[in-house]
Amino acid sequence: MNKVILLIASAILLTTNAKAQNDTTDIPDDGYSKIRIGGYGEMMASWQNYGLNRWTGSPKGNSDVNHAQISIPRFVLALDYKFNSKWILGAEIEFEAGGTGTAMELEAGSGSENGEYETEMEKGGEVALEQFHITRKFVDAFNIKVGHVVLPIGLTNAHHEPINFFTTFRSEGATTIMPCTWHESGIEFFGKFGSNFSKFEYQAQVVAGQNPLGFSRYNWIKGGRQGLFETDNFTRPAYTLRLDYEGVPGLRVGYSMYYCYDAGKNCDRLITFNSNDPINISIFSFDAQYKNDFVTFRGNYLSGNLTEVLFIDKTIRTYSNKSGYSRTPNVAKKALIYNFELGVNLKNVFNGGDKFPVVYPFAHYEYYNPQEKGESLQLMDDRCQVNYWTWGLNYFALPNLVIKADYTYRKIGTDEMFKNTKSHYNNENEFCITIAYVSWFWQK
Repeated sequence: MNKVILLIASAILLTTNAKAQNDTTDIPDDGYSKIRIGGYGEMMASWQNYGLNRWTGSPKGNSDVNHAQISIPRFVLALDYKFNSKWILGAEIEFEAGGTGTAMELEAGSGSENGEYETEMEKGGEVALEQFHITRKFVDAFNIKVGHVVLPIGLTNAHHEPINFFTTFRSEGATTIMPCTWHESGIEFFGKFGSNFSKFEYQAQVVAGQNPLGFSRYNWIKGGRQGLFETDNFTRPAYTLRLDYEGVPGLRVGYSMYYCYDAGKNCDRLITFNSNDPINISIFSFDAQYKNDFVTFRGNYLSGNLTEVLFIDKTIRTYSNKSGYSRTPNVAKKALIYNFELGVNLKNVFNGGDKFPVVYPFAHYEYYNPQEKGESLQLMDDRCQVNYWTWGLNYFALPNLVIKADYTYRKIGTDEMFKNTKSHYNNENEFCITIAYVSWFWQK
């Protein structure tokens, strides 16, 4: 089915190429005529009063250790190039905080299922191709994008640039249980339709699915994103859908979903998950943003479900310790995130003039748990339950350059922030300062 979809899309692209130069379909101008280069980046310093490993520390979780860190979480370079008004190349390369990049290879033995794992040094520093795609524009309501694309699942993946959230760091829940930013190779259909109070935008994708060998108790399906090897397995693709309503000024309401059927067929050794019961992954999310001259509110609810978790546990317990996978069983059948944040624009509240700075004090609350629910034979680790509040300030020195400072208080091991009973685990406190930007540096 997935091959048929790709062939149809390729045929559409090829048959329309001849008339692309003379096509006069009305496509809105997006601000540049030929090429633009830009990107976004963040620089962060943080101070913590807890150790670095909640699971192997003291019986109370993280130990009481004061320390500080400084990092460049990400630096992203972006390029858009118009071959003409209908054909557009887009690319983003992300440089993440220090380290050495590696790639895995599966060397064939007597058969592919008996191969040996081999690690090769291939690049200095962590470098990821976050996006690389060619877009064919038709009309507002229907367009096609083929290549490496971002999956718009949940609020954070869909709006991951640093000026789109108040906290110094991205949503902890989204970055814990899913890849973030989540990007895969495949095909996307997108467009917008409606007018006035019925404006909608949509994205529908067929992309490379997850590999269950990367699933774990602490990070749910995050480690299942392919890319560990030089090619991705497309035997069982994933299907995504996002629909945004933007008919009310200042309001955006979104629904997104992800589904991958029989994900075990995407394993690097094809017979690893050889069972009649398929491993299915489903995620759905509701998110919203409302913004006016005085306040900005954002909220997100995301729930994920996974089948055949006992089979996954049994398999990853016995997998090669040279494979590069975490091999931590007790993968939950359900993971959960919900959060909201509210910021107030002091400049407009106090009717400040041109010299009054744009400052947003804000509050952010989040609950997440990669082990929200398991099977009856599984023991869920309550240290995975995290509630946290963050309070802070965003100072916009420029509309696209922000300085953030915030304080975070985490409560570990309960599903509510203010339960009467005290948690068995130590709380965590953190203070962060970040400077971040989003900009197109040059365009023509």
